[in-house]
Amino acid sequence: MDFALTDEQKDFRNVLRSFVDKEIIPVAREWEQSDRYPTEIIAGLADMGLFGITIPEEYGGLDLDPVSFAIVFEELSRGWMGIAGVFGSHSLSCRMIAMHGTVDQKERYLPALARGERRTGLGLTEPDAGTDMQGIRTTARREGDEFVVNGVKTWITNARYANPLPVIVKTDSKASPAHKGMSVLLIESDTAGFTVSKDIGKLGYKGPESCEVVLENVRVPAANLLGGVDGRGMQQTLSALEWGRVNVAARSVGLGQRAFDEALTYSKSRRAFGQPIHDFQAIQLKLASMATNLQAARLMTYWAATEVRAGRADGQTGMAKVFASDMALDVAIDAMKVHGGYGYSKEYEIERIYRDAPLMSIGEGTNDVLRTVIAKSLIAGRTTVG
Repeated sequence: MDFALTDEQKDFRNVLRSFVDKEIIPVAREWEQSDRYPTEIIAGLADMGLFGITIPEEYGGLDLDPVSFAIVFEELSRGWMGIAGVFGSHSLSCRMIAMHGTVDQKERYLPALARGERRTGLGLTEPDAGTDMQGIRTTARREGDEFVVNGVKTWITNARYANPLPVIVKTDSKASPAHKGMSVLLIESDTAGFTVSKDIGKLGYKGPESCEVVLENVRVPAANLLGGVDGRGMQQTLSALEWGRVNVAARSVGLGQRAFDEALTYSKSRRAFGQPIHDFQAIQLKLASMATNLQAARLMTYWAATEVRAGRADGQTGMAKVFASDMALDVAIDAMKVHGGYGYSKEYEIERIYRDAPLMSIGEGTNDVLRTVIAKSLIAGRTTVG
């Protein structure tokens, strides 16, 4: 069993790592504290072609293998998790269009999305529906060659830049089970009635916007129904969210790596009782546990990434996301303890990492819900252990 990256993957990681070290880490704390949108960083990453990581080469994308896909989010999150958030929603939406879109939809949108000339996101969450997607209330009524959409979406990353925004709607409110009446519409941002109503203030995950989107009698051409078929929205979305769980697991690994790096560096420079604090066994035990769990999470994330391309991998990606996100929070807390009182100061990076880490256990399905997904996959025999 080979756990090593290929030479190509190592070279790719080195390019990303160099960009993060030079362009992101020096400005991340200042820009994050001021909630400044990272315009220059995003432009640099667009020049590298990263907006096309899940887009087929025939449309100008990179079509990365799943492990390289994970590396992108690991490295970006090591620098600033908010940057990874910009690419997270975009890449999943592009994947969904590439997998399920009509030929016309792919040709209209994917080349510009790959170049970063267009961006996109995912219009899933609503004020009363998050993990329970079947509970959405946004409706789309068919009128001739158009759908008339009404509803509210919330916590939408890239909302002010997404064009188009794939929005999951109910095209048949009476369908049973509910998911058979759900569809995805590709809604362009300049459509009348499409309004980004507000930005949501957050504890962490700053830089990229998280917004509320109001859809009031928005008329969407039937040609923008994803795949040209009604009632497949739930399946289309879930196929993208498997990649999303790899994305969040990899972000968690990046956060954990940065927290560990900060703790190790601080333990070498901070002295107490006449010696570096890394000489004390209590600090050594923390460092050892942090490093062990971090590496375990990384390997599990890469394993889950390889399983995605092989087919349905809800159990495997769920395991990786749960384990890695729990690790990120535990490592952030232990890294803060290594810093002592300074860990609570905004002058040190660990304070920012500590605020970002909890989101990882919430995004792409809460960890408690994902544990039930894992269990069902085990019971059904889709995932095996041993």
